[in-house]
Amino acid sequence: MSTHTKCSKEDLRAVKDALEVLNGRWKLQILIALLNGKRRFKEIAREIEGISDRMLSKELKELETNHLVTRVVIDAFPPVVEYTATTHAESLHKVIYALKEWGYYHRKEIIG
Repeated sequence: MSTHTKCSKEDLRAVKDALEVLNGRWKLQILIALLNGKRRFKEIAREIEGISDRMLSKELKELETNHLVTRVVIDAFPPVVEYTATTHAESLHKVIYALKEWGYYHRKEIIG
């Protein structure tokens, strides 16, 4: 069964905006890690296989710019930095679930 939806220019712009914010290999993985609770930088790095510290730092800054992640510096010695997913990031739940389900389907289709 196939369903097709007509997309207006505004719809296409909305999809483009979403893809620009969530683009790349790492952002959704970082968000999924943070949606499971606040994490320190090294905890995120350990949880996401293959990401470099430099890339993680860059992606966290972009996610913070887009109001998907909050960075909190705790006054201690040495300083502690914790990252938390925002309410705005929580609105991605349906998108993440749909991508996960499609990923399982795709793997089964390709690999068997």
